[in-house]
Amino acid sequence: QKIARIAGLLVLISIVAGAFAEVYVPGKLLVSSNPIGTADNVARHARLFGASFVFYLVEAVCDVTLVLIFYLLLRPVSYMLSLLAAFFGIVSTATFATAELFYFVSSIPVLDAHVHNYLSQEQRSLFIYSSLTMYAYGGSIFMVFYGIATALRGYLMYGSAYLPKWLGILLMLAGLGFITRNLLIVLSLSSGSMFLAIPMFAAMIALAGWLLFKGIDTNKWPASIAE
Repeated sequence: QKIARIAGLLVLISIVAGAFAEVYVPGKLLVSSNPIGTADNVARHARLFGASFVFYLVEAVCDVTLVLIFYLLLRPVSYMLSLLAAFFGIVSTATFATAELFYFVSSIPVLDAHVHNYLSQEQRSLFIYSSLTMYAYGGSIFMVFYGIATALRGYLMYGSAYLPKWLGILLMLAGLGFITRNLLIVLSLSSGSMFLAIPMFAAMIALAGWLLFKGIDTNKWPASIAE
């Protein structure tokens, strides 16, 4: 039960940190089809940019820790599937970290005086805009890993006796939404419908709330692995 509470708290922190670092700040900085406007935004909001990367690191730490916790919580249902979900979770965090590298690199022409002086304004603008665009694509074209990890966890929750089946269904739908959006982006090079990301947000909110305030049904937790 204590582990479940910790998981709920980490999911909540991950939601808040991710919303700030991956949605709010990039949306504020990146101006579609406008490299100069994007570069100006990064220069004007350098502190905000730095804070967003720190929030991403917090989210990543939470996500890696959650990989272990969900493995422990779900292994009574299926050791192999729980381990598989853990592997997909690790890979999803690693691939998104690669995308985040482009996000951080985009600030170099602003934060590094030597690079700033060496490049012209047009070159700085193009570098920043290109880096942020690569970050946006990089963060989207590997969502399938996180989607599969989430769907597997949902399936295991559905099959467990100590977590609600509706929560498992919600996570499976959320995972399917991420997988579908990933395929649409790769096949059409479009941004994909944001509606496909809504189930994930709803599922994470529900998961955090349930684990924090309800936890697992300890009466139905297998006694053979209670320790």
